[in-house]
Amino acid sequence: MIVRRSEGSQLLITQPDHAALAGRVMECWTAGALQRSPRRAEIFLAIYEHDNGWREPDAEAIIDSNGKIVDFVHAPDDLRHALWLRGIERLADTPYAAALVAQHAIHVYDRKRADPSWTPFFDDMEAARARHLRWTTVSLEELWFDYGFVRLADLISLTFCNGWRDQTQDHGGHSVQGDQHGVIVTPDPFGSARVSLEVSGVEIADVPFTSSRDAVEAVKHGRRVILSGMARGG
Repeated sequence: MIVRRSEGSQLLITQPDHAALAGRVMECWTAGALQRSPRRAEIFLAIYEHDNGWREPDAEAIIDSNGKIVDFVHAPDDLRHALWLRGIERLADTPYAAALVAQHAIHVYDRKRADPSWTPFFDDMEAARARHLRWTTVSLEELWFDYGFVRLADLISLTFCNGWRDQTQDHGGHSVQGDQHGVIVTPDPFGSARVSLEVSGVEIADVPFTSSRDAVEAVKHGRRVILSGMARGG
C-alpha cells in the first residue's frame, strides 16, 4: 500500500494500481530499444505485474502496533518475503517476466544485503531468478539490461504516487524527479510528448484503527480520489 498523509487524512493507493500506472507510462517510452525489443511483451508483463504479490496485504490493510495503516516501505519483513515469492510464481507461465520480477525484488532490497536476517530472502530471489531464466534463451546480462526498463517504470510511478520531490538517478543515465505537475524524466524518453498520469486512490481519516477489519471498513466507505498529473521529458 502507498500511503500519502496530510492534515488529518491519508490517501491510499494499492501497489497493483501503481504498477498498472507504471505500465501505461512505459507504453509511451520511445527511448532506447524497449519498443523494438524481441522480449517487449515479457518486459511489459513484468512491469504491469511486478507488484501482484501485494494484492492480499493491500486488501487486508495491514496496521502497526499504533493502529496506523502500514505502507509498502514499513511492511513486516516476513510479509515482504512471502509476497515476492507469491508474485513471482504467479508469472511462472511466462518465465522471463518471472525472472525480471525476481531481479526487481533483488534490486529494491539491495540495501538489506548486510543484514543476516535477509539472507534467506536474497537466496530465494536469486534461486527464483535462475530457475525461471533457465526456461528462456536469455542471458543474465540481457536480463540486467531489460530490467532497467522495469526499474524506471516503477520509479516514475512511485515518484508520482508518493508525491516525491527528490531527484533520483537510475538505469540508463536517466534521472527522475517529481514536481507539482507530475514527474520529469531527463533525458527526455517520450519524444517531446506529455504523458498523462492518472491513478485512483481512497481518502480516509488518518486515525488509529483497532483492527485491520476496521481499517478495511474505513477504506470501503472512503472517498474515491483520482490523482492526475503529467510525465514529461527534461
